[in-house]
Amino acid sequence: MSREMPRDTGLDNTLNVLKDGYMYIMNRQDRFDSDVFETRLLGQRTICLVGEEAAEIFYDEGKFQREGAAPNRIKETLFGKGGVQGLDGDAHKHRKAMFMSIMSRENLQHFNQLFKQQLRLAIEKWEQIDDVIFYKEIEEVLTRTSCLWAGVIVEKDMDKLTDEIGTLFESAASVGPAHWAGRRNRNKLEKWMSGLVEDVRDGKINPPEPSALYQFSWHQDLEGNYLDPKIAAVEMLNIIRPIVANAVYINFLVLALYEHPQELEKIKTGGEEYAKMFVQEVRRAYPFFPVAVAVVKNDFIWRDFTFKEGTLTLLDLYGTNHHPKSWDNPDIFNPERFRNWNDSPFSFIPQGGGDHYLGHRCAGEWVTLEVMKTSLDFLVNHMDYNIPKQDLSLSVNDIPNTPEIALHNVRKKIDSFL
Repeated sequence: MSREMPRDTGLDNTLNVLKDGYMYIMNRQDRFDSDVFETRLLGQRTICLVGEEAAEIFYDEGKFQREGAAPNRIKETLFGKGGVQGLDGDAHKHRKAMFMSIMSRENLQHFNQLFKQQLRLAIEKWEQIDDVIFYKEIEEVLTRTSCLWAGVIVEKDMDKLTDEIGTLFESAASVGPAHWAGRRNRNKLEKWMSGLVEDVRDGKINPPEPSALYQFSWHQDLEGNYLDPKIAAVEMLNIIRPIVANAVYINFLVLALYEHPQELEKIKTGGEEYAKMFVQEVRRAYPFFPVAVAVVKNDFIWRDFTFKEGTLTLLDLYGTNHHPKSWDNPDIFNPERFRNWNDSPFSFIPQGGGDHYLGHRCAGEWVTLEVMKTSLDFLVNHMDYNIPKQDLSLSVNDIPNTPEIALHNVRKKIDSFL
């Protein structure tokens, strides 16, 4: 026998989501004392979930599907239309295998080499700048690196390209001019990428075989057909855009080192193990992706609540990473919590949960870990800088949260460089 699901009041709570940001679901979880509740967003009945047990249900493909889940405004900026995020079943597994094919150990090592090269070039520039706005600078480094790794030769202004790619994820939760800019840039970038795919197939350009541009251009679907160039372009941006978005995480590395200075010596003496623990705690503690989206595939009952077919459902990623049932003192920054962590695929979900190969967990998570470990080593062991007095507070309703940290006196450490 089912019972009535807790319900947020109001005809539509979209404005409350914009106001509360990352805390919308967590605040109501506390109010209702429930990991599941109902609301209305954009005029649509919506179920909100949070926590490890809810995440395991959310990633059950027998209960939820991704097709038709993401609102158009998200597709028009963040994901694009026809991409892997909106597929289910065998079509999803086959498309996901295309992404995982470029995540070999050798290809990830190649990415790391390219990233280190770009960091070396960047610090030469930063040493000449009085105020280094770190987020924007590292965003450009990642744009250069991701394009090189993906096999894309850039013949346009790099500052402009960085801004265009940045708007794809920076405007996803925006309204008005910022959202419109993201839509315009999405259309522009997809047109550029689809042209590159056509050039590969016409033999006009020959990217390296391990690269995304080569693999995606020649990928065949389950019927043996090449991807439509527009879809291949969407998937190319689904490689480049998330890598550039790691600028948010790297920015948080700087902030975490500033806010927790006691960690510096532990990182220097703790080796690769402690560095990874620190990186994982930054990914857990700081706000990045707010939610994952799906729709109920078939009617089912969970915790005596009825989930009706077709109902839009949000899983709170940030809230799950702070859920007290999974994390002791979740609001305390403590890398040591990952020393004996049980490696649950549903409690720690900064980039989605479940399985990398068969599920909807982000294929680029391994790239993120490489980017963050290399960046942490760079910040701690290979460069010096000062952080002058400035407002470094985080606003819970800024999605994504990108404080523009200004660095002064940036310089490379003598005899200690990548």
